[in-house]
Amino acid sequence: MPILHWLTRDEDLRAATHVPYRLLEEAADLSAGDPDSGNLLIQGDNLEALKALLPFYAGCMKCIHIDPPYNTRSAFEHYDDNLEHTRWLAMMWPRLELLHDLLAEDGSIWVSIDDNEGHYLKVVMDEVFGRRNFIDAVIWRKNYSPKSSARHFSSDHDYILVFSKNADAFQPNLMPRTERQNKAYKNPDDDPRGLWRPNNLAARNYYSKGTYAIRCPSGRLIEGPPAGSYWRISEEKFREMDRDGRIWWGRNGNNVPAPKIYLNEVRQGVVPQTFWNHEEVGHTQDAKKEIVNLFGDDVFGTPKPERLVERILHIATDPGDLVLDSFLGSGTTAAVAHKMGRRWIGIEMGGHAVTHCAPRLKKVIEGEQGGISKAVGWRGGGGFRFYRLGPPAFDADGRIRSDIRFPVLAAHLWFSETGRPWTAPAKPSPFLGAHEGRGYAVLYNGILRDRSAGGGNVLTRRTLHRIRAAAGDFDGPLTVYGARSACSAATLKAERLTFKQTPYDVKARA
Repeated sequence: MPILHWLTRDEDLRAATHVPYRLLEEAADLSAGDPDSGNLLIQGDNLEALKALLPFYAGCMKCIHIDPPYNTRSAFEHYDDNLEHTRWLAMMWPRLELLHDLLAEDGSIWVSIDDNEGHYLKVVMDEVFGRRNFIDAVIWRKNYSPKSSARHFSSDHDYILVFSKNADAFQPNLMPRTERQNKAYKNPDDDPRGLWRPNNLAARNYYSKGTYAIRCPSGRLIEGPPAGSYWRISEEKFREMDRDGRIWWGRNGNNVPAPKIYLNEVRQGVVPQTFWNHEEVGHTQDAKKEIVNLFGDDVFGTPKPERLVERILHIATDPGDLVLDSFLGSGTTAAVAHKMGRRWIGIEMGGHAVTHCAPRLKKVIEGEQGGISKAVGWRGGGGFRFYRLGPPAFDADGRIRSDIRFPVLAAHLWFSETGRPWTAPAKPSPFLGAHEGRGYAVLYNGILRDRSAGGGNVLTRRTLHRIRAAAGDFDGPLTVYGARSACSAATLKAERLTFKQTPYDVKARA
């Protein structure tokens, strides 16, 4: 398979492995609504944030939608989009690698792009995701009228490149049938099977049984199909359909016969097409109006309309599925996913994660009625947790940094084991809680007020007794993280203990 070379390629291909692993720290004052909705808004560099998500969400994202900088050689207020070509590729490669790792086996990734980098991006994604997993390139007509000031052509469209993790596993949802499509179905002969439309009996593909003569009810003889074509069904099948009333001869019985296609027998949906007109999914002016209605001014240069993202999520996800946008921008993907009943994770580096994304999503929770709200019947609800990236979790030798606080590491370990966020108790405790019949505990950073080498960070019968005491009524199997274990294998088995050593058993360290 052809590959793309650029100046720093060899270095960029290793970039993701060198990203420091950081823990996520919640900023509770910026969170909103139900904290257990499973939605996360993360402020920080998206490369480091994606690395931080791996232990929690590797292979879990049903849909990833990103709208990265287009490298259009023009500056925007919130993005420096004037990246030299090599720097743009260097930015995208490691992020795409991590996004591939986060994508579910039956998931899909949708990347908005234009002609400045679109063709290079396709070659890079062929390599990262596999060329056989390329699904298609959607064309979105983003302008509703030509740009008369254009020097050569009015550029009226963007692309959305669609790849899957596994093309054999990816099953896109059908688009709903439109009234216009259904209007073709009528019932002039009062067929009890209901509405139908005529199909052409002739086809250009060769068919060995498709050259027979047909006599109409009027008596007219049709000696065979039109020149260069064949009847699409055999004579035996044709006679059978005619006896069953599935052939239309016209009102006077003299027409070329047409097999009936019944509305109630066709698929109750339409295969997605690759040309999306602004009349169906919105245009750039729609997107800007949505932003102005939310924030009072046009603060983002290249927003996407909510209807565009709605179509992506309709095709790629079902309610409850997890959606990721690591270039969140104004928050459109998260807002649309929320209104459609999907879980979401949004990552945004800039200060507008606080000044724009979080307020927008709070408005969604409160039931704002812009964008797709009325179309999907949105009335409000749900919530999200706001996170920032903490310091690197491990030093150059792979040891947990001494300045990592117990609640931060405890929240990470709880989340990695259970997939649920952890709420620190009012009184510090080594016992984090129980989930699905198993308890979890951490001996770290003197949580038992004993920092000696053989003391509070080591699993012994004494520290186990204190963990069990902190667990209260819980007496089930227990996973304990600590510096080391001084308990014998027999003790671990008898006490139903699984010991994991920090940092070596902490998931996805750098």
